[in-house]
Amino acid sequence: MRLAILSRAPRSYSTQRLKAAAVERGHQVRVLNTLRFAIDLSGDEPDLQYRGKQLSHYDAVLPRIGASITFFGIAVVRQFEQMDVYTPNTANGIANSRDKLRSIQILSRHDIRIPATTFVRDRADVLDAIERVGGAPVVIKLLEGTQGIGVILAPDTKVAEAVIETLQSTRQNVLIQRFIAESKGRDIRALVVGDRVVAAMRRRAQADEFRSNVHRGGTTEIVELDEEFERVAVQSAQIMGLRVAGVDMLEGESGPLVLEVNSSPGLEGIETATGLDVAGAIVDYMLRQVAFPELDVRQRLTVSTGYGVAELVVHEGADLVGRAINESGLRKRDITVLTLTRGTTVIPNPRDDRVLEANDRLLCFGKLESMRDLVPERRRRRARPTIQPLPEVPIPDPDEPPAVEHDPS
Repeated sequence: MRLAILSRAPRSYSTQRLKAAAVERGHQVRVLNTLRFAIDLSGDEPDLQYRGKQLSHYDAVLPRIGASITFFGIAVVRQFEQMDVYTPNTANGIANSRDKLRSIQILSRHDIRIPATTFVRDRADVLDAIERVGGAPVVIKLLEGTQGIGVILAPDTKVAEAVIETLQSTRQNVLIQRFIAESKGRDIRALVVGDRVVAAMRRRAQADEFRSNVHRGGTTEIVELDEEFERVAVQSAQIMGLRVAGVDMLEGESGPLVLEVNSSPGLEGIETATGLDVAGAIVDYMLRQVAFPELDVRQRLTVSTGYGVAELVVHEGADLVGRAINESGLRKRDITVLTLTRGTTVIPNPRDDRVLEANDRLLCFGKLESMRDLVPERRRRRARPTIQPLPEVPIPDPDEPPAVEHDPS
């Protein structure tokens, strides 16, 4: 395999370990400075120039895109994708993970639990936003920040208001997030490669610090994840469009809460804590995918006019409830079920005798017009109930004589 590692830090621990792991396995590998690429769209096919010359052929590319060059780095990765060079982390996946608001919007849409979060711009909305996440103390986060930079714990509402006002005055966008006290300055970093967690560690903050990042002086220890934490970590990475990712989770009272999905996770802390060859696991995974890469079915299957990929929900009371797939009439409508999602379980290529239940979600490929006919009329969202304040009752002054009511007649 000819592998390119996109990195502006060739001497960093992570880059060195990835390069060494590839060389040990007999692969050809080069570390390429992301900023030295030129995207070439002047010819008949998409191409890339590197240091002013046409780029050599590569089988796979592993992006290690720094936050400061996200826009250009994503454009380079996207060009590699257009050239059919395999990458475990897509351009869209990296873009999703770099924007904290976008990432938690995507995760919450797919029923991944996150700490209660709000995002507001107007100063008049700040107090209500703080109350919606449970009140002070709250965590305030810049939308773009790494290694714990731009994460502030506000102990009370006044401090939170002042911090948010100051950040917004410098044109910074901030999130307001519930402080999960039971985590006690700890979090879990799970390193996901493909469809499994290859290593996991628990990070603990210093005594006077609530951020557990290693760069903030946090300590690490190996941890054995239970099935729920592992499932959430893998699903979070894949939902974002990443096959190599560090997923940060808090240990909430009712299970894992996802904080962040990192598209360029550092390897030094987790390899030191666990003693595992994480870099080697990444290279081995990429080799398997180069021979048989995963495809984005939504892009590849929608090129036929009138056909596409869509998700159908089996609503309560629908004709499909209680029927097997081969009795549902979907095939007669030219619709094929690719996956069936029931709760948190995904069933690929479900059998024809699988009986459908209410709230099943079917990922289907077929005739778009037929699938539109199966979608019920969109229901309006119900507004949250609001608590109306009680009318104010005047409290009589004991030193003042009672008012005398006059009969209008």
